[in-house]
Amino acid sequence: MTFRFQRLFSYCPSKPRNPLLRILVGMLGLALLVLLVVFGLVIGLGMLLFAAVRRLMRPTVAPARASEGVIEGEFVHVAKADPRLGLR
Repeated sequence: MTFRFQRLFSYCPSKPRNPLLRILVGMLGLALLVLLVVFGLVIGLGMLLFAAVRRLMRPTVAPARASEGVIEGEFVHVAKADPRLGLR
């Protein structure tokens, strides 16, 4: 006895013919979609709430003060240019 793989992979469910059953299946799909959206929103809001509480509970640390005579900033070291300017 052989197994027909073509029949297995060519299966395509169709909509029910009864109008009431068709509406019921549509409402079931819509309810599933709403459930997934609400679940995603609850998870996302929970993550945001956790981050906010964590930020509020963390102790604040005063920034370190620079000692006298220190100038703060970002500096770039520039190499000296060739004094000949390409003349030979």
